[in-house]
Amino acid sequence: MTTIQILLLGGASGTGKTTVGWELSAILEQRCVAHCVIDGDTLGHIFPAPPGDPSRSGIVERNLASVWSGFAEVGQTRLIYTNTVSVLEEEMIRRAVRASSAGGVVSSEVEFTSVVLVAGARTVAQRLARRETGDRVDLHIDRSLRAAMLLQQRASKSVVVISTDGRAVEDVALEVLDATGW
Repeated sequence: MTTIQILLLGGASGTGKTTVGWELSAILEQRCVAHCVIDGDTLGHIFPAPPGDPSRSGIVERNLASVWSGFAEVGQTRLIYTNTVSVLEEEMIRRAVRASSAGGVVSSEVEFTSVVLVAGARTVAQRLARRETGDRVDLHIDRSLRAAMLLQQRASKSVVVISTDGRAVEDVALEVLDATGW
């Protein structure tokens, strides 16, 4: 029986999830630690929402199962999964990973490390202003602040919270790596 180790890297927009996820991947690659990365934001980016799936959670689960199955077929057992609310979706992610195990063998062991990245409102606004284009920056900042509040209210007490304010990306990635034990 194989144990799948999953890092759920969550946080509001502008806290550094994607950047830290890729930096963590580079560190693991340098250390010859097998892993893969899935950016969950892309798995549900569809308009209009599929019929009967207004929150797009069903399409995200199916897409995650599909993408993971390719990684599982080549023997991957470590996944870095970045998505704003990933730490709130453990059961959906568990189902998707189990449903797509290679060779029809369902892994009964899925271990999660859940990390939420946080940053101050000013930092988030600056980062999003650099990243977003057009007239929608205020919309992204507002959505990010609402997501931060949701995560603060609903995330489990066991979630590791790491601030990215004023820190080098590598330092944050190393702190995340420490949390995983990889």
